[in-house]
Amino acid sequence: MPDYPASKLDIKLIFEESDTETLEAAKALKLPDHFEFIVVPTSLPQTKPKACNFALPFAKGRFLVIYDAEDSPEPKQLKKAVAAFELGDEKLACVQAQLNYYNWNENWLTRQFAIEYASFFDLLLPTMVRLGLPIPLGGTSTHFRTDALRKAGAWDPNNVTEDADLGIRFALQGYRCGIILSTTQEEANCSLPNWIRQRSRWIKGWLQTYLVRMRHPVQLYKALGFKGFLGFQVLIGGFTLSNLVHPLFYAATLFALATTGMPADFGSNAGLALFNLLVLVSGYSLAIAAGMAAVLARGLPLLFAQTFMMPAYWILISISAYKALWQLITRPFHWEKTEHGISRMLPGQLAGNTAEKPSEPAVTN
Repeated sequence: MPDYPASKLDIKLIFEESDTETLEAAKALKLPDHFEFIVVPTSLPQTKPKACNFALPFAKGRFLVIYDAEDSPEPKQLKKAVAAFELGDEKLACVQAQLNYYNWNENWLTRQFAIEYASFFDLLLPTMVRLGLPIPLGGTSTHFRTDALRKAGAWDPNNVTEDADLGIRFALQGYRCGIILSTTQEEANCSLPNWIRQRSRWIKGWLQTYLVRMRHPVQLYKALGFKGFLGFQVLIGGFTLSNLVHPLFYAATLFALATTGMPADFGSNAGLALFNLLVLVSGYSLAIAAGMAAVLARGLPLLFAQTFMMPAYWILISISAYKALWQLITRPFHWEKTEHGISRMLPGQLAGNTAEKPSEPAVTN
């Protein structure tokens, strides 16, 4: 339970009209009066941002946070978020909590997922905030000034990674986002097919965000400035592009090595193979070093050696990226569902057992 006065809480549980089973289960819990059920009428697109937009007019508080149903936020997270807003000015529109996984050590896939999240939320996003760059928000544990969220137009109902787009849109309107050092525990996908569905949706949403914002590149440059525009290109554009071209370096290397035996082409093919290998090794080295630093900072030394397996994990990300690209063409607004509650560690998490160390009460904004 959050360490926050119940009289000041206004909790909305959002249900799709077609999800009668979950709604009936929630009603059977006999929740306190500060809980309210919001039923979203069935209409397209049937996405999370569309549901959040429907529920937003019912929100009463000055501050608003989005949690997914499976989330387990640190008890003091709401107080930390409010403290961050009080320390900031009116241009601080959102503070993002850090996300991590309670089942990080369940299997190889969850260990790689935990390394990736530690690098992203503990290293990359705080660095971007310190540099004054726009950040792509996560889909949960995003704490907003409600009036700023409304002024920004809330979420794009057609974007399947809605908060990544919203973080950029805040920057376009002169707002900024911050990071609070408070962890929300989630369930990492421990099933590969489930992971592929989730990751391809995330990448498709980043592709949507990039293409939408780059429809008017001059306006984007003027709004973000040189530094913000460059950050957008590197993070949103560059990360997405790297997911797609990453396997091509393997293909080019193998082709070059396979043809180095031909005397006329030996020099050029050997040079091409060496170049591709250097690109791969340098990219992996940077990612592995960041992963090592992140897991040690997070207090998960058991993951240190696992960082050397990141190249194999990147192949899976690239497979998801090509699926995302295909779906962007064929089913751009389709929201692939992710199955939750499948971890064998879930009973221990519900009982309050976690291997995650407590977060320090600090703020970055």
